[in-house]
This record gives sequence, C-alpha cells and structure tokens, in this order.
Amino acid sequence: MLDGVEDAQEPRWLDNDQAQTWLALAATMMRLPAALDAQLQRDAGISHFEYQVLAGLSMSPERTLRMSVLAGFVEGSLSRLSQVVARLEKRDWVRRTPDPADGRYTLAVLTGTGWDKVVAAAPGHVTEVQRLIFDALTKAQQRQLGEIGRRILARIDPNDPCVTGRLP
Repeated sequence: MLDGVEDAQEPRWLDNDQAQTWLALAATMMRLPAALDAQLQRDAGISHFEYQVLAGLSMSPERTLRMSVLAGFVEGSLSRLSQVVARLEKRDWVRRTPDPADGRYTLAVLTGTGWDKVVAAAPGHVTEVQRLIFDALTKAQQRQLGEIGRRILARIDPNDPCVTGRLP
C-alpha cells in the first residue's frame, strides 16, 4: 500500500496460444462427458454417472465402498450419489448396507447383476473412449496427455486417486 492506495497487480493474461489451448480444453471438458453419456445411454441404457458408480465399485475390494468414498471417486455429492444408487438398487445392481466397522457409514455393494451390467457395458464404453481420445493421438501424445492430466489434477486436488495412484 502506497499513500493509501492499494497496489493493484495486473492479472497474468493469457497469450494467444494459451487462450486457444484453454478454449480447446474447456470445450473438450464440456463435450466429452455428453458424448460418453450418449454412447452409454444408447448402448447400455445407463448414464455415464451410473456407469462410473458401477465401475468404481467393480474396481474396489469386495466390490464395496463407503458411499462417501464412492461420491469422491465419481465427483458427485452424497445426495446425488444417493439418488443414483437408489435407482441402481431398484435394478438390483447395487445394494446399501451399514458399515460393520462403523455403523455411522453406509456401504455401497455391487451385486452380481450389477457386475454383469458393468461387464456388458464396458466394451462399448472402452471402444468409445478409444475412438474419441486415443485414436486421435500418437503413443507419445497419449503419454503426454496422461502426464498433463495428472499435473493439472495435482494442482486441483493432490489427494485425487489419479494423482496418488491409489484407486478406491
């Protein structure tokens, strides 16, 4: 502060290359989830969010996670996750049960039919991920994209499982 006037620091504006990169990244972040959702809706009758819930449980020990951990994995609020899990329960793909280690928590458990659903949906989903992302890139670019994603994610959330390597 000089003579009662705050020293206003000029923002670090994006240069032209940065602005073009940012616009491409922002458009990708907005359009990719919709594209993945459309494929899963068309081919498997589930949303991308529902698939992420099923896939998260399928990768977990005993196909079970605390709802709070699962919410973090799928980047959803507990209330949104609870609504989705209720729909999945009606289809007998997931069941909820109190955590025997601490009854204050609820566990989400992937059922056998839920496992069958995620196994059936996975090939189409992986094909679409391959088509939309990896087929457009060289092997070196794929490695760079992974590194870039982890670096950005580490700035946002250093404890994210994709950064730490500890999946749920």
